[in-house]
Amino acid sequence: MKAIAASIPDVLILEPNVFEDERGFFMETYRSEEFARAGIAFAFVQDNHSGSWRGVLRGLHYQVERPQGKLVRVAAGEVFDVAVDLRLGAPTFGKWVGTRLSAANRRQVWIPPGFAHGFYTLSEWADVIYKVTAEYSAEWDRTLLWSDPEIAIVWPLVDGRAPLVSAKDGRGKLLRECETLEA
Repeated sequence: MKAIAASIPDVLILEPNVFEDERGFFMETYRSEEFARAGIAFAFVQDNHSGSWRGVLRGLHYQVERPQGKLVRVAAGEVFDVAVDLRLGAPTFGKWVGTRLSAANRRQVWIPPGFAHGFYTLSEWADVIYKVTAEYSAEWDRTLLWSDPEIAIVWPLVDGRAPLVSAKDGRGKLLRECETLEA
């Protein structure tokens, strides 16, 4: 596995070793020893699977207590995946990083605890699978507004159309209003 630091160095783009032949391919999506060598020495406690149509934007989600680190990959389709640093006092506080994840490129992204996370579906359909380091807690779940002008995420919107978001995500808070996390 190759680990590549993103523009926010704590976020890692991971390229697994893929073995292909006439039958198809094989790759390990998680091996604790490999991830520990890359600096990801967290225990994962929950797996999630999300399916979304083209133009759907999910996020930007985070938890103020029991923050989740996330290991994200796409099993079908393609998404633009985004992490926003909400660690108050971090040199990259309020900055974002985005990357394309797809079934074709087989990349994964590691988003450490303390970041808001979301993704936008670029393909007709996408299956997003992710491991988390803390269980989901509705009580501590928060949403950062995906379109906050202060953060200025450059979403690759399909045909420039507004994304389809849930009512909850549409009511997300601006960075200046958000509960933040300790660095």
